[in-house]
This record gives sequence, C-alpha cells and structure tokens, in this order.
Amino acid sequence: MFRTKTVEQSIRDTEEPEHSLKKSLSALDLTVFGVGVIIGTGIFVLTGKVAKETAGPATALAFVAAGIVCALAALCYAEFASTVPVAGSAYTFSYASLGELVAWIIGWDLVLEFALGTAVVAVGWSGYVRSLMDNVGWTMPEGLSGPDVASGFGFDILAFALVLILTVILVLGMKLSARVTTVVVAIKLAVVGIVIVAGMFFIKASNYSPFIPEAEPQPAGSGLDAPLVQLIFGYEPTNFGVMGIFTAASVVFFAFIGFDVVATAAEETKIPQRDMPRGILASLLICTLLYVAVSIVVTGMQHYSELSVSAPLADAFKAVGHPFYAGVISFGAAIGLTTVCMILLLGQTRVFFAMSRDGLLPRFFSVTHPRFGTPYRPTILLGVIIAIVAGFTSINELATLVNIGTLFAFVVVALGVIVLRRTRPDLHRAFRTPWVPLLPIVSVAASVWLMLNLPAETWLRFGIWMVLGVIIYFAYGRRNSRMAKEV
Repeated sequence: MFRTKTVEQSIRDTEEPEHSLKKSLSALDLTVFGVGVIIGTGIFVLTGKVAKETAGPATALAFVAAGIVCALAALCYAEFASTVPVAGSAYTFSYASLGELVAWIIGWDLVLEFALGTAVVAVGWSGYVRSLMDNVGWTMPEGLSGPDVASGFGFDILAFALVLILTVILVLGMKLSARVTTVVVAIKLAVVGIVIVAGMFFIKASNYSPFIPEAEPQPAGSGLDAPLVQLIFGYEPTNFGVMGIFTAASVVFFAFIGFDVVATAAEETKIPQRDMPRGILASLLICTLLYVAVSIVVTGMQHYSELSVSAPLADAFKAVGHPFYAGVISFGAAIGLTTVCMILLLGQTRVFFAMSRDGLLPRFFSVTHPRFGTPYRPTILLGVIIAIVAGFTSINELATLVNIGTLFAFVVVALGVIVLRRTRPDLHRAFRTPWVPLLPIVSVAASVWLMLNLPAETWLRFGIWMVLGVIIYFAYGRRNSRMAKEV
C-alpha cells in the first residue's frame, strides 16, 4: 500500500510508444492554459457576493490572501512538476513520495474535482449563453434549458453540446487545444481589461469608505450547514472586519481553482524542467493582479452594500448608465467559461490516463492515439459521462466539493515535497521550493484552515467519495498495479 514509484520509473513509463504523450507545449502555452482555467466565474460573480456580504472594499485583500495560499502550493507544484515531468499532477507526485495508496486517494480526489468542476462550469456557461440569446429575442425550447426547479425534469442541451465539442478538440491534439485556448483567453483578457480601464473613470472615493467595514457576526450555522471549524472549535467566523477578510478568502478561493491543472500537462511540455515552473507561477501572478484590480474598480464604482450578487460587474456599469458594457461583460463571461471547461476536462483525462498506465485503473485507457498522440479513450469516456451529467444536473450544491478536493491536493503535494527531499536528496531539481520544510508546512496549515471553513456537509460528501475510492483500490487497483506485478 505504501510502495513508491521511483521518479526514474515514472519517466521510463512515458517512453513506451503506445503509452506516451506528444510533447508540444511551451511556457507560453502553459501560462495561457493557467490563465484560461483560473479566470472564470470567480471574477465575474464572486466579487460582488464577497464584497456585499463579507469583506466590503477589502475584497481586494481577500483575493490577495487566497492568492498567497495558492502561491505557497504553486511553489511546491513547481518543484514536483520540474522534477517529475509526468502526466497526473498531484497523483504522480504522491506516488513518487508518499506511496501507492496515498497516490490512489489523491488521484480519485482529482477525478471528482475535475469532473465536477467541468460539469458545474458547463452549466454556468449555458446560463450565460441563454442570457445572451434572450437579449436578442431567441429562446431555448422548454425542456432543453436544464432541469426545471420545481419538477427536476429537463435537459441542458447547451451544456451537453459544449462538453462534447471540447472532447473532440482534446482528442485532436494538445496543440490545437492550446491554439483554441489562446484565442479565447485573448478575448477574455480583453473583456477584463475593458472592465478595469472603463470602470476607472466611474470610481468614487466615497465608495471606499469604510475600506474595512466594522465586524459583525455571521448568521449562526446549524447542523451540517455550519462550517466545520465552528462545530469543532466553537469558532464563529465574522462578516467584515479584519477576520472577515480571511472568511472571504475561503470563498474567493474558488476563483483560483485550476492553476494546478497546468501541472497535469508536464509530460506534454517540450522543456518541463524550465517551462513548468514558469507556466504555473506566471499564470497565478497574472490572475491575482487582475482579480485585485477588478475588485478595486467594482467596489469603487458602486458602494459595496449596493452591489449585485449575481452579476456585479455588469450591474455596476448599468448603475452608472452604461448598459453596453454589461453586454460585453456577459459575452466575455460566456467565452471565458469555454476555456475553463476545456482545461478542467483536459486535467481530468491526464490524471485518469496516468492512473491507468500504472494499472490502478484498466490499462485499456492508457493507449494514446497513433496519430494525435492524445489519451483518446479516457477523453471520450469521461467527456460523454460529464456531458450527460451536465445535461441532467444543476449540481450547484456540489460545487463546494471542487474546493475541498483542490485544497486536499494542495496538502498532499506540500507534504510530498518534504518527504521527497528527505528520501531522494540526490534528484536533480530544476526548480527548488524555497525554505523547505517551513514553506510547505505553512502551505499545509493555510490549506487546512480554508478547508475547515467549508460546511460539514461538504466534508461528509467528500468522505463518502473517499471511502468509495478506497474500496475500489482494494478490490481492483492493489492487485492490478504494475508495481505489484513487478515485485
């Protein structure tokens, strides 16, 4: 259960003709992927919700706090991705440092995180597109715009179609995926730039007062709806005030989810030792700066107490008499979510592929396409499943599982850096995480704190998924593992 797979063996596995991925990505491609997946619903929606309910104008500081937590994890990911340039991200890193069972658990966790994230984003994309269609007088037929709130019946044909189209693009090759992503990210950044530049002309200094509103207790949670930290320690998070900033950080963290997907493409990078750290850290820095700028602008345009929760950026421009920009923002959100969906799907297929190549899942899924060099079998399987899930499910309540899954991966990767430094000090590390073990320990503590601020219900669902994964491991993975057969 705790046997490790050496870095050398992991790299040798990537050289098997039928099980190797085509190397085609540069540092720029990786940065574009990172920006493409990070900038999504968070920047278009969470800004208003957090400012109005939790942090006020200090929302910018909440983004900084969440960005720091991600930066700590990113430094750990950068060392692993440059040292073990193999598909699978945290799964592969765990296999090399913490053992097979831990690797399986984190791989199973990532499958849930990326699948659920893809479906949630596809449903969100469908909502934006339907909104744009309504603006020009087009209406989706009844029953094809998602499950009805009252009856629960219905099918979201737009979300279903999006996932299938992106599945085809991913099968056709990483370079095509990178080109599509580059175009879409350019559009998305242009829209964000318009928000920042145009919004600056409507900022009123009085809207920043008070910058950190006076603290007030959050409405008490009850039962499984309450944050786990409240149930265990009796700690009651506050809205506003200094502690409200950190409470807000646990919410806006969702806006940063995805930078770890960059690490799943390590095996398809031309010079991973150099380009992986650059892609991971550059994408995170760019997105943090944009998030801070947008939150400062939107809270300056409109007083935080008057911000819209559902569409803060668009409604802020409507409030200052410029509805045209609201349409531009909605268009940018719809376009932007396309890349988020595609890159999350890409990340999941690479983790699934790596687990299959190691024998923990059927080896049938570890064969790459003879022409395109992509893991087409798991891509098609997962794409169809996620498309169906996105079509039939609203899954809003399950979105917090994406948060806890990501944070759990952060914890495992940080611990893995410490262990691998001790067990394999001889490895060449093109990038070294600074201040080990202090920085990884701080990363673990920060991630655990954000996890504790999630509802107990989320922890329960996450626990059930993990137990199911352990059962599958002992029923199939442990016996069929390539490591077991080589012993």
